[in-house]
Amino acid sequence: MILSRSSTVVLAAAMVAAGLLGAPASAEPGPVPANPDRGSPGTRDSSTREFGNGAERNEVAATGADRGISAFELPRAQPRRWAPARQGYPRQTELPLPPENPADKSIKLGLVPYHGIAPRLNALQEESDRVSAEIIGHSALGRDLYLVTVTAPETPPESAQQDRWRALIENDPRAAGGDPWMRRHYKAPLWINANIHGDEWEGADGALRVIERLATAEDAATARLLSRTRIYVTVTNNPDGRVAGTRANGAGFDINRDHATNSQPESRAVRDVVIGTQPFVMLDEHGYTGTTLIEPATPPHGQNYEYDLYIKHALPNAEGMEAAIRKLGYPETARADIPFRDYAPGDWDDWPPIFTPMYAMYHGAVGHTVEIPWQVNRNAYETLPVEELRRRSAVNTDVAAATIEATITYADTNRAALLADQIEQFRRGWAGEPSPFIPDGFVEGFGPEDRYSTTFPRAYVIPVGAAQRSPAAAARLVDHLVAHDIRVTRARRAFVLAGRAYPAGSYLVDMRQPKRGLANVLLEAGRDISALVPQMYDISGWSHRLLWGASVDISATAAPRVATTEVSVASPVGGVDAPAGRNLSLSLRDGADVRAVNALLDAGVPVRRTDAATAVVPAAARDKAAIVAERFGVRFTTAPRGSAGTPLRKPVIAAAASADELFALREMGFEVRPVSTTLLNAGADLSGVDTLVVSSGLSYGQLNAGARAAVDDVLARGGVVTRGGTGAAFNAAAGLLPATAVAGRGDANGVVAVRNAGSVVGTGSLPHSFVYSPLWFTGTGFTVEQRYEADPLVAGHWRPVAAGVGGPEQAAGQAAVISGMTARGGRAVLFGTEPLFRAHPKGLYAQFARALYWAAG
Repeated sequence: MILSRSSTVVLAAAMVAAGLLGAPASAEPGPVPANPDRGSPGTRDSSTREFGNGAERNEVAATGADRGISAFELPRAQPRRWAPARQGYPRQTELPLPPENPADKSIKLGLVPYHGIAPRLNALQEESDRVSAEIIGHSALGRDLYLVTVTAPETPPESAQQDRWRALIENDPRAAGGDPWMRRHYKAPLWINANIHGDEWEGADGALRVIERLATAEDAATARLLSRTRIYVTVTNNPDGRVAGTRANGAGFDINRDHATNSQPESRAVRDVVIGTQPFVMLDEHGYTGTTLIEPATPPHGQNYEYDLYIKHALPNAEGMEAAIRKLGYPETARADIPFRDYAPGDWDDWPPIFTPMYAMYHGAVGHTVEIPWQVNRNAYETLPVEELRRRSAVNTDVAAATIEATITYADTNRAALLADQIEQFRRGWAGEPSPFIPDGFVEGFGPEDRYSTTFPRAYVIPVGAAQRSPAAAARLVDHLVAHDIRVTRARRAFVLAGRAYPAGSYLVDMRQPKRGLANVLLEAGRDISALVPQMYDISGWSHRLLWGASVDISATAAPRVATTEVSVASPVGGVDAPAGRNLSLSLRDGADVRAVNALLDAGVPVRRTDAATAVVPAAARDKAAIVAERFGVRFTTAPRGSAGTPLRKPVIAAAASADELFALREMGFEVRPVSTTLLNAGADLSGVDTLVVSSGLSYGQLNAGARAAVDDVLARGGVVTRGGTGAAFNAAAGLLPATAVAGRGDANGVVAVRNAGSVVGTGSLPHSFVYSPLWFTGTGFTVEQRYEADPLVAGHWRPVAAGVGGPEQAAGQAAVISGMTARGGRAVLFGTEPLFRAHPKGLYAQFARALYWAAG
């Protein structure tokens, strides 16, 4: 009998009631409490998955040092850079050797330290003509990122033929499907990504073991395998974290949340790898979940996947990996958890495109997260004996290697079907076919709860000219799409689409393209899935169309009929549209506008503001304005005569904030001094600070007398901008604005509709914002800058805490952002939204910047 998961969950509940099965952990999501037994094999508990926002969002202030980059040096977003070299295999590179670092955290576990990876790869390249190693980028702290390719030697013409076939699969899938020579000789590409979370080490060591075996094996079976396969390995996707023993990279970002945003060099590097290699299957090696966990995942499934083509391979490959770890013979590897098979909906989902395997699926891969069993990081790392840590790491390394070997076997055995299904995924995109209905029982356990789909629009249009809210945001979005291998064209002449007229030069995203799923998952609004699953692991809404600041229109059914040119990079958009001798005006609508203003202030230009959203630059600084206009893609217009305004100063900011917020503030060109309760109590200097940002790691009540006096001085002569629960608590404790903060459910998140009202944050802001753990404010004695709309949640997951408490219905119409003069004489702005979240909602940056300028006075 085939049961869907909804049926098995009911059955499990009955077994719990009968005392035949232990009760599961609470379904209420939230941070997992510290547990010394966490990660012990045999603890079957989906709550061991780490939630997307832990203490670092609200309780721990980031302390990253300012790198001192001038706003004039900040680069414009670049198209993808790494691509396979046009030469044969092996294409060996002598990797530079990093200095030895005895403090590398992997050494204690008996694993290969980062500085030991390059020597091993260099030795393998010397020993074997099957191994090629190269540098594909650099980490946030500048460490080399390695890609290893293991395959049988190829002449340059043979490699060129493989490249042509790979392109044919994407560009002309019908021709690819009809090419018997390609079907016979195309090498199956696999990609193994290891150590994306720096303190989940052993995936790198397991991958190195497999590389070494394949490089040196002398049996005929291995030779035949490599003659029809290319195996690509990013040995450590996070060398900064590997060395330091941290989940995050050197900038404090979780790289496995960054694939839709690409704010970090590590995620950009593997984006380029998945595009350049187009793998049939990929593994992302993680840890530690107690029992080995192997995806596919639970619902909700991403509605833009070609899920039938995925699950038909993902489930049997996962079961093959389970069989492989069982053969290791350890008691703790007797089974694996396969969430699709074993967990309830919402316990371990694959909804957002932020995770590596989910992102790779849009490029034609069957993606799996693999979580190895034994915990060796954090508390275990600090408290367990070295012998026990090394025993655990040895088991983990065996598990990682076994899952990789099993996947290689699956891909080789099922090469023809994987090739045909990748071709089919791209063919559907080109043909504009709807994703097919998947019947119950398509694979064992598939039921109605797994059925997610969407209706693809015919096209998106990113207009230019008067219809474009922000030319800089439009160019940024176009460059982002192109970097992700989404096809964007530019109209050669004016045209009409879906009843709207567009000027020549407008951008088109025709959805008849091979990677339509990726295009749509980035550009669609998304979906309110609150009623479909009880909880979600991480973000459930992220729309680039609604949050990145550009005007983007949708044509649901009408096809674009205009001659176009393929876009490789967005056309320059910056300029000065004002007669010589006239003052210049710049609307602060986008983070790029803020970067431009801060660059001018750094250059000594006397910028003034006529209101919170408008900066005026004197005519004498026209040349400098032209430089920043070109650099950041902003457009200056003619300032009205007599618009003198008041001087605008670049505020000096002290921020008790999360790492992503520090990154976003510096991305806009602000000078930021990281602070926290601990640093302030230790005497951190606040002299010269104009504005205090409070969102994480600062408690007014826990400040000692000296620190409190220093903070009070800032609050009296300057201002404060807060975000979230930590910021609201600071406001209440310091007695700033007479507002009561009301909290929504802690894991509630998504894109929300807002109504802009105030003159500081509200002016020029988007009609949408982003929330995670949303807040709203009640009371009087302040200005409401932004309110939640009557039906606030556009896309995401937001359930009430309890009946009638903390849900979107209670937030409707309430104040999301407020401002006002404080009782101490300073200024304050309080955000209940997340305008800088993970450096993603680019179109919200400017409202936070306007709050900073205004609060500084």
